Order: sequence, then C-alpha cells, then structure tokens
Amino acid sequence: MKRVEIAKPGSHKKRILGVPCVRDRVVQQSVKATLEPVFEPLFSDSSFGYRPGRSAQDAVRQAKDLVTSGREWVVDLDLATFFDTINHDRALHLVGQHVPDKRILRLIGLTLRSGCLSEGTFIPTPEGSAQGSPLSPLLSNIILHELDCELESRGLTFCRYADDSNIFVRSERSAERVLRSVARFIEKRLGLTVNREKSASRHSSKVKFLGMTIISGLIVISAVSMKRARSTLRELIPRRSHIPMEEQLARVNRWYRGWSGYYGMTELPNQLRQVESRIRVRFRIQKLRNQKRRRHVVRTLVARGAKRATAYRTVYDPARRGWWALSHSFVAALSWSNNWFASEGMYLASAQEKSHWQPVDFYVKVL
Repeated sequence: MKRVEIAKPGSHKKRILGVPCVRDRVVQQSVKATLEPVFEPLFSDSSFGYRPGRSAQDAVRQAKDLVTSGREWVVDLDLATFFDTINHDRALHLVGQHVPDKRILRLIGLTLRSGCLSEGTFIPTPEGSAQGSPLSPLLSNIILHELDCELESRGLTFCRYADDSNIFVRSERSAERVLRSVARFIEKRLGLTVNREKSASRHSSKVKFLGMTIISGLIVISAVSMKRARSTLRELIPRRSHIPMEEQLARVNRWYRGWSGYYGMTELPNQLRQVESRIRVRFRIQKLRNQKRRRHVVRTLVARGAKRATAYRTVYDPARRGWWALSHSFVAALSWSNNWFASEGMYLASAQEKSHWQPVDFYVKVL
C-alpha cells in the first residue's frame, strides 16, 4: 500500500491516505461485499456515512428535521485522527461477533497490519485503518455502531456520517451535560480520543455539519464552505492571466458543476447566485488587469460598446482606483454582461429548477 499525504481543507495539516495496489483492492472490495449484507441490517437509521442508498444530503435533511422539531442545540463531536487510531484487535473482535469465518478475519487482519510505503520506506501500521482502503469505511461504521447503540439507549436523537456526529437536544444545559457524558463514554469505552478543541455544544445556527448549517429551519451553505469556494475561485481565476478564456471557463465549469451538485441542496438560492456573481467579477477583473495601462482599459471598454466619455470617467474616477471597485462598475458589467457569460458557456446552477427552494425573510451574507 502506498502512502500519500494531501492537504486538509482549511488547515495546514496533512491527511494521510493509503492507496492499495490492484490485487489488494480487489481482495478488500470482496471482503466488503461479503460483510456488508451482514452488518447493514444492524446499523442505526441515524447513521449515513458510506452506506448504500444513503448520502450526506440525507444526513443534512434529517438534521434539519430534528432542528425544526425543537432540538435547536447541538452537541458537535469531533474524533481526533479517528481512522489513524482504530484498534486492530477491537475491530477484529467486533467483526468476529457476527462473522465466525476465521479466513475472513485473517484477511482483515492482514489488510490492517500490512503497512505502507512512503518514498520507498516501509512504515508498519500497528494501529489505524488507511483512508482510501475500500474496507475502512465499513470498519469505521462497525466500530462506531456501539456509539450509535449507546445514544439510542439514552433516548438521544442524532445524525452520524462516519466520524462526524451531531446530537440534537432542546436546551443549552442539556447539550453541555450530554457532551461531557458522551465524551467520557467514547474515551473510556471505545478507546477513541475526542478533540476537545473542536467538540462543543452550540446552537444549530453556529454548527457546520457536512458543509451545511441549519438557520431558521432552512438548510444553507455554511460560511466556512463559502469561504473555501471563494479561495478556490481565486486559484482558478487569477487576477491576471493570458490563458484563453475558453480554457479557464471550462475549468471553472468543471469545478462548479461538482461543487453545486452537492451544495445545491441549499434552500437559500441567493448563495449560488453570489458564487456565480463572484465568478463573473473575477473574470471582469482579469479582463481589465490584462490591459497594461488605464488608457488601454478605456479603449477596451469602448470596443465593448461603452461610450468613451462614460468609460473615461469610470476608469479615472478616484473612487474606483482599485480593480475590484472598477470591476463592479456599471460600464464593466455592461461590457461583459451576464448574458455574455451565458453565451460563452458559463454554467449556472441557480438557473436549474430547485423545487425545495423556499422564500425567506432574512439575508445571509456569505461572500
């Protein structure tokens, strides 16, 4: 298995992935196909991660239902380096309770203890299960199933997606009490570590769950996710570039189709429109900054259909010295209009029919 490190979103830390070879991947996938029908009927209805017929969208919608039912306080649990600290013996013991075949257990044990290669150096794996392995998601659900059973026995309502768990209660005091007791159970009974810095009891409007937040009973894209989208757009659309517009727009469309495919579940359509507006603004900045001098900017705007006097006043207006302010001007918006971007092939997720969007009486600032 090859070890690969990738950057964590919004962090300087690295996430360690294990990339198995083709033979190992086939074996692990076969073991997973054998175990899944055994454990699927046992798993909780509030568990959504890596399960057939369930998705992150389903988890977020259930979280919304719990919040609208009056459980507006959330115990946001974060497990520190969960996949890297899975105890092998405990994982095999839990699997062995339902799968008596020793050959299957031996294959799982060999997979977990096989080690990995990093830059030609062999690294043993006395604990943990490599992210990237086909078997790791199922093992994570088997290990955390005991947590699900404990929460259900206490009468708590929750949503769990892999190691991302949110428990919903009706008051702040209850949330603080549940946080202390559940964290104690996880560390003493399951042998896992709770990240005390990230785990907390918060109001639902301040909790990011799978990139979304529940505000006033509506699913909206979290501020953190919107900030990451803005950062991605800065990389995709630099302020000055001589790469052809068609090539850049195709690259942006690929990213935005995937991003909006998930975040399109938002019930605040203005958020998608703001992202699309940011795309157009950054392209306008690029068009303006590609000109070496301001008089060249005036010439370009005139060529795009603006009146010379209007273009001159706008470009040399002291209040619009910055490129950001100039890109928001009427003459720039007229020169590279929304219709022009649509004719160039810009993908508009906000134009797709969204039956779940609802009218709202509040404004969420995201960009």
